Amino acid sequence: MSDAPLIEVKDLGVRLNTSRGPAQAVRGVSFALRRGETLGLVGESGCGKSVTALALMGLLPESAVVSGSIRLDGAELVGLPDAAYCKLRGNRISMIFQEPMTALNPMHTIGHQVAEPLRRHTGISAAEAQQEAIALLDRVGLPDAAKRIDAYPHQFSGGQRQRITIAMALACQPDVLIADEPTTALDVTIQGQILDLIASLVEERGMSMILISHDLGVIAENVDRMMVMYGGTVVESGATDAVFRRMGHPYTQGLFRARPRLGARKGTRLKTIAGTVPELADLPAGCTFADRCAIVEARCRAALPAVVDVGAAHGVRCIRTDVSMAAGGSSA
Repeated sequence: MSDAPLIEVKDLGVRLNTSRGPAQAVRGVSFALRRGETLGLVGESGCGKSVTALALMGLLPESAVVSGSIRLDGAELVGLPDAAYCKLRGNRISMIFQEPMTALNPMHTIGHQVAEPLRRHTGISAAEAQQEAIALLDRVGLPDAAKRIDAYPHQFSGGQRQRITIAMALACQPDVLIADEPTTALDVTIQGQILDLIASLVEERGMSMILISHDLGVIAENVDRMMVMYGGTVVESGATDAVFRRMGHPYTQGLFRARPRLGARKGTRLKTIAGTVPELADLPAGCTFADRCAIVEARCRAALPAVVDVGAAHGVRCIRTDVSMAAGGSSA
């Protein structure tokens, strides 16, 4: 594996215009992925995970202001004209969207939609693209792909539609695959099949993958490294096993405690994190988790905490890591 990053993000910021004024949806996000590496983004809805992914794809609203740097094989993507981004999107960097029924066009057959990126980026003929589309749909486990190539999205189940969107995303064998909550609407059995499928295809094709999820179990089983996001910034990051072994941020610990547990007695209530995620237009000057944190003190609200190293390549954005880790970071 090459030591040079395939994709490198430095100090990424995204400002969106909302009805309540400008909102800093992403602040100071940095990471690098080499070919074949996998990264998980985890956090509650509204914490900045999907906005980060859309920034990488060049799919933010025109009014969005992007700062920092996104480099793909050394080439800067921030500020790239949309026509140039279109040559990369679906070709070198691709995305599996959260809801397949909105990602798929109801007016076109699935064969047309899977073949479209092949026609656009590789220049092969319509007949060749159709045959490749059938092969892709077979590969992702769609039953009778050759017979159903001319069917429309509404004629498939939720799990089958997700397989179709995976085939679309993988059509041009991208270097970077972003999977944004790819199993949210699926039952547990299908969820496991889809995640296994994505993992096998990533390994088979040597891609880098960014997996976005609110489910810690999904992250634990599917990525090498992880970043926990809250209030548009990364509050904890590191190797997945290291973060799970020594959770350093109170928010990460809260997410872990809130997960359902096997063997719990009937009627046992889940432990929740008090309060709600702050509105992006109302983010505090200090730690974004301060209003929900059990160990908050006055200095936490003064400024956004710097990242503290708590282990090898394991960073936590908290000034009270000694207290937080003693209270629950090593008991996970």
